[in-house]
Amino acid sequence: MNDRFSDMPDPPYYAVIFANQLSNTPDGYGEMADRMADLATTMPGYIGRESTRDETGFAMTVSYWHDEASIANWKAQAQHALAQKNGKERWYDHYTLRVARIERHYSGPEGR
Repeated sequence: MNDRFSDMPDPPYYAVIFANQLSNTPDGYGEMADRMADLATTMPGYIGRESTRDETGFAMTVSYWHDEASIANWKAQAQHALAQKNGKERWYDHYTLRVARIERHYSGPEGR
């Protein structure tokens, strides 16, 4: 499988879909984003993530979690809370966060 895709368990599981537009002054954002990506992997219930950013600063990151309690623990994690605060105050012009329960998934094409 392509290493840009997370290896997923059988459903159900949860997805946190974070869409954001970087501000014109994202100083320190890259370092913090890297730290948060590493930190998330240490959290109970974390499954994986998929992320992309375009040349205009628009990004989508989807993180996957076993249950809603794991998502709540991640949201409340102290370093992540600081990153959220900085995001709201400095790094994002706008963001949207959605939480979804994954009932089924598919992948393909087969044989590649």
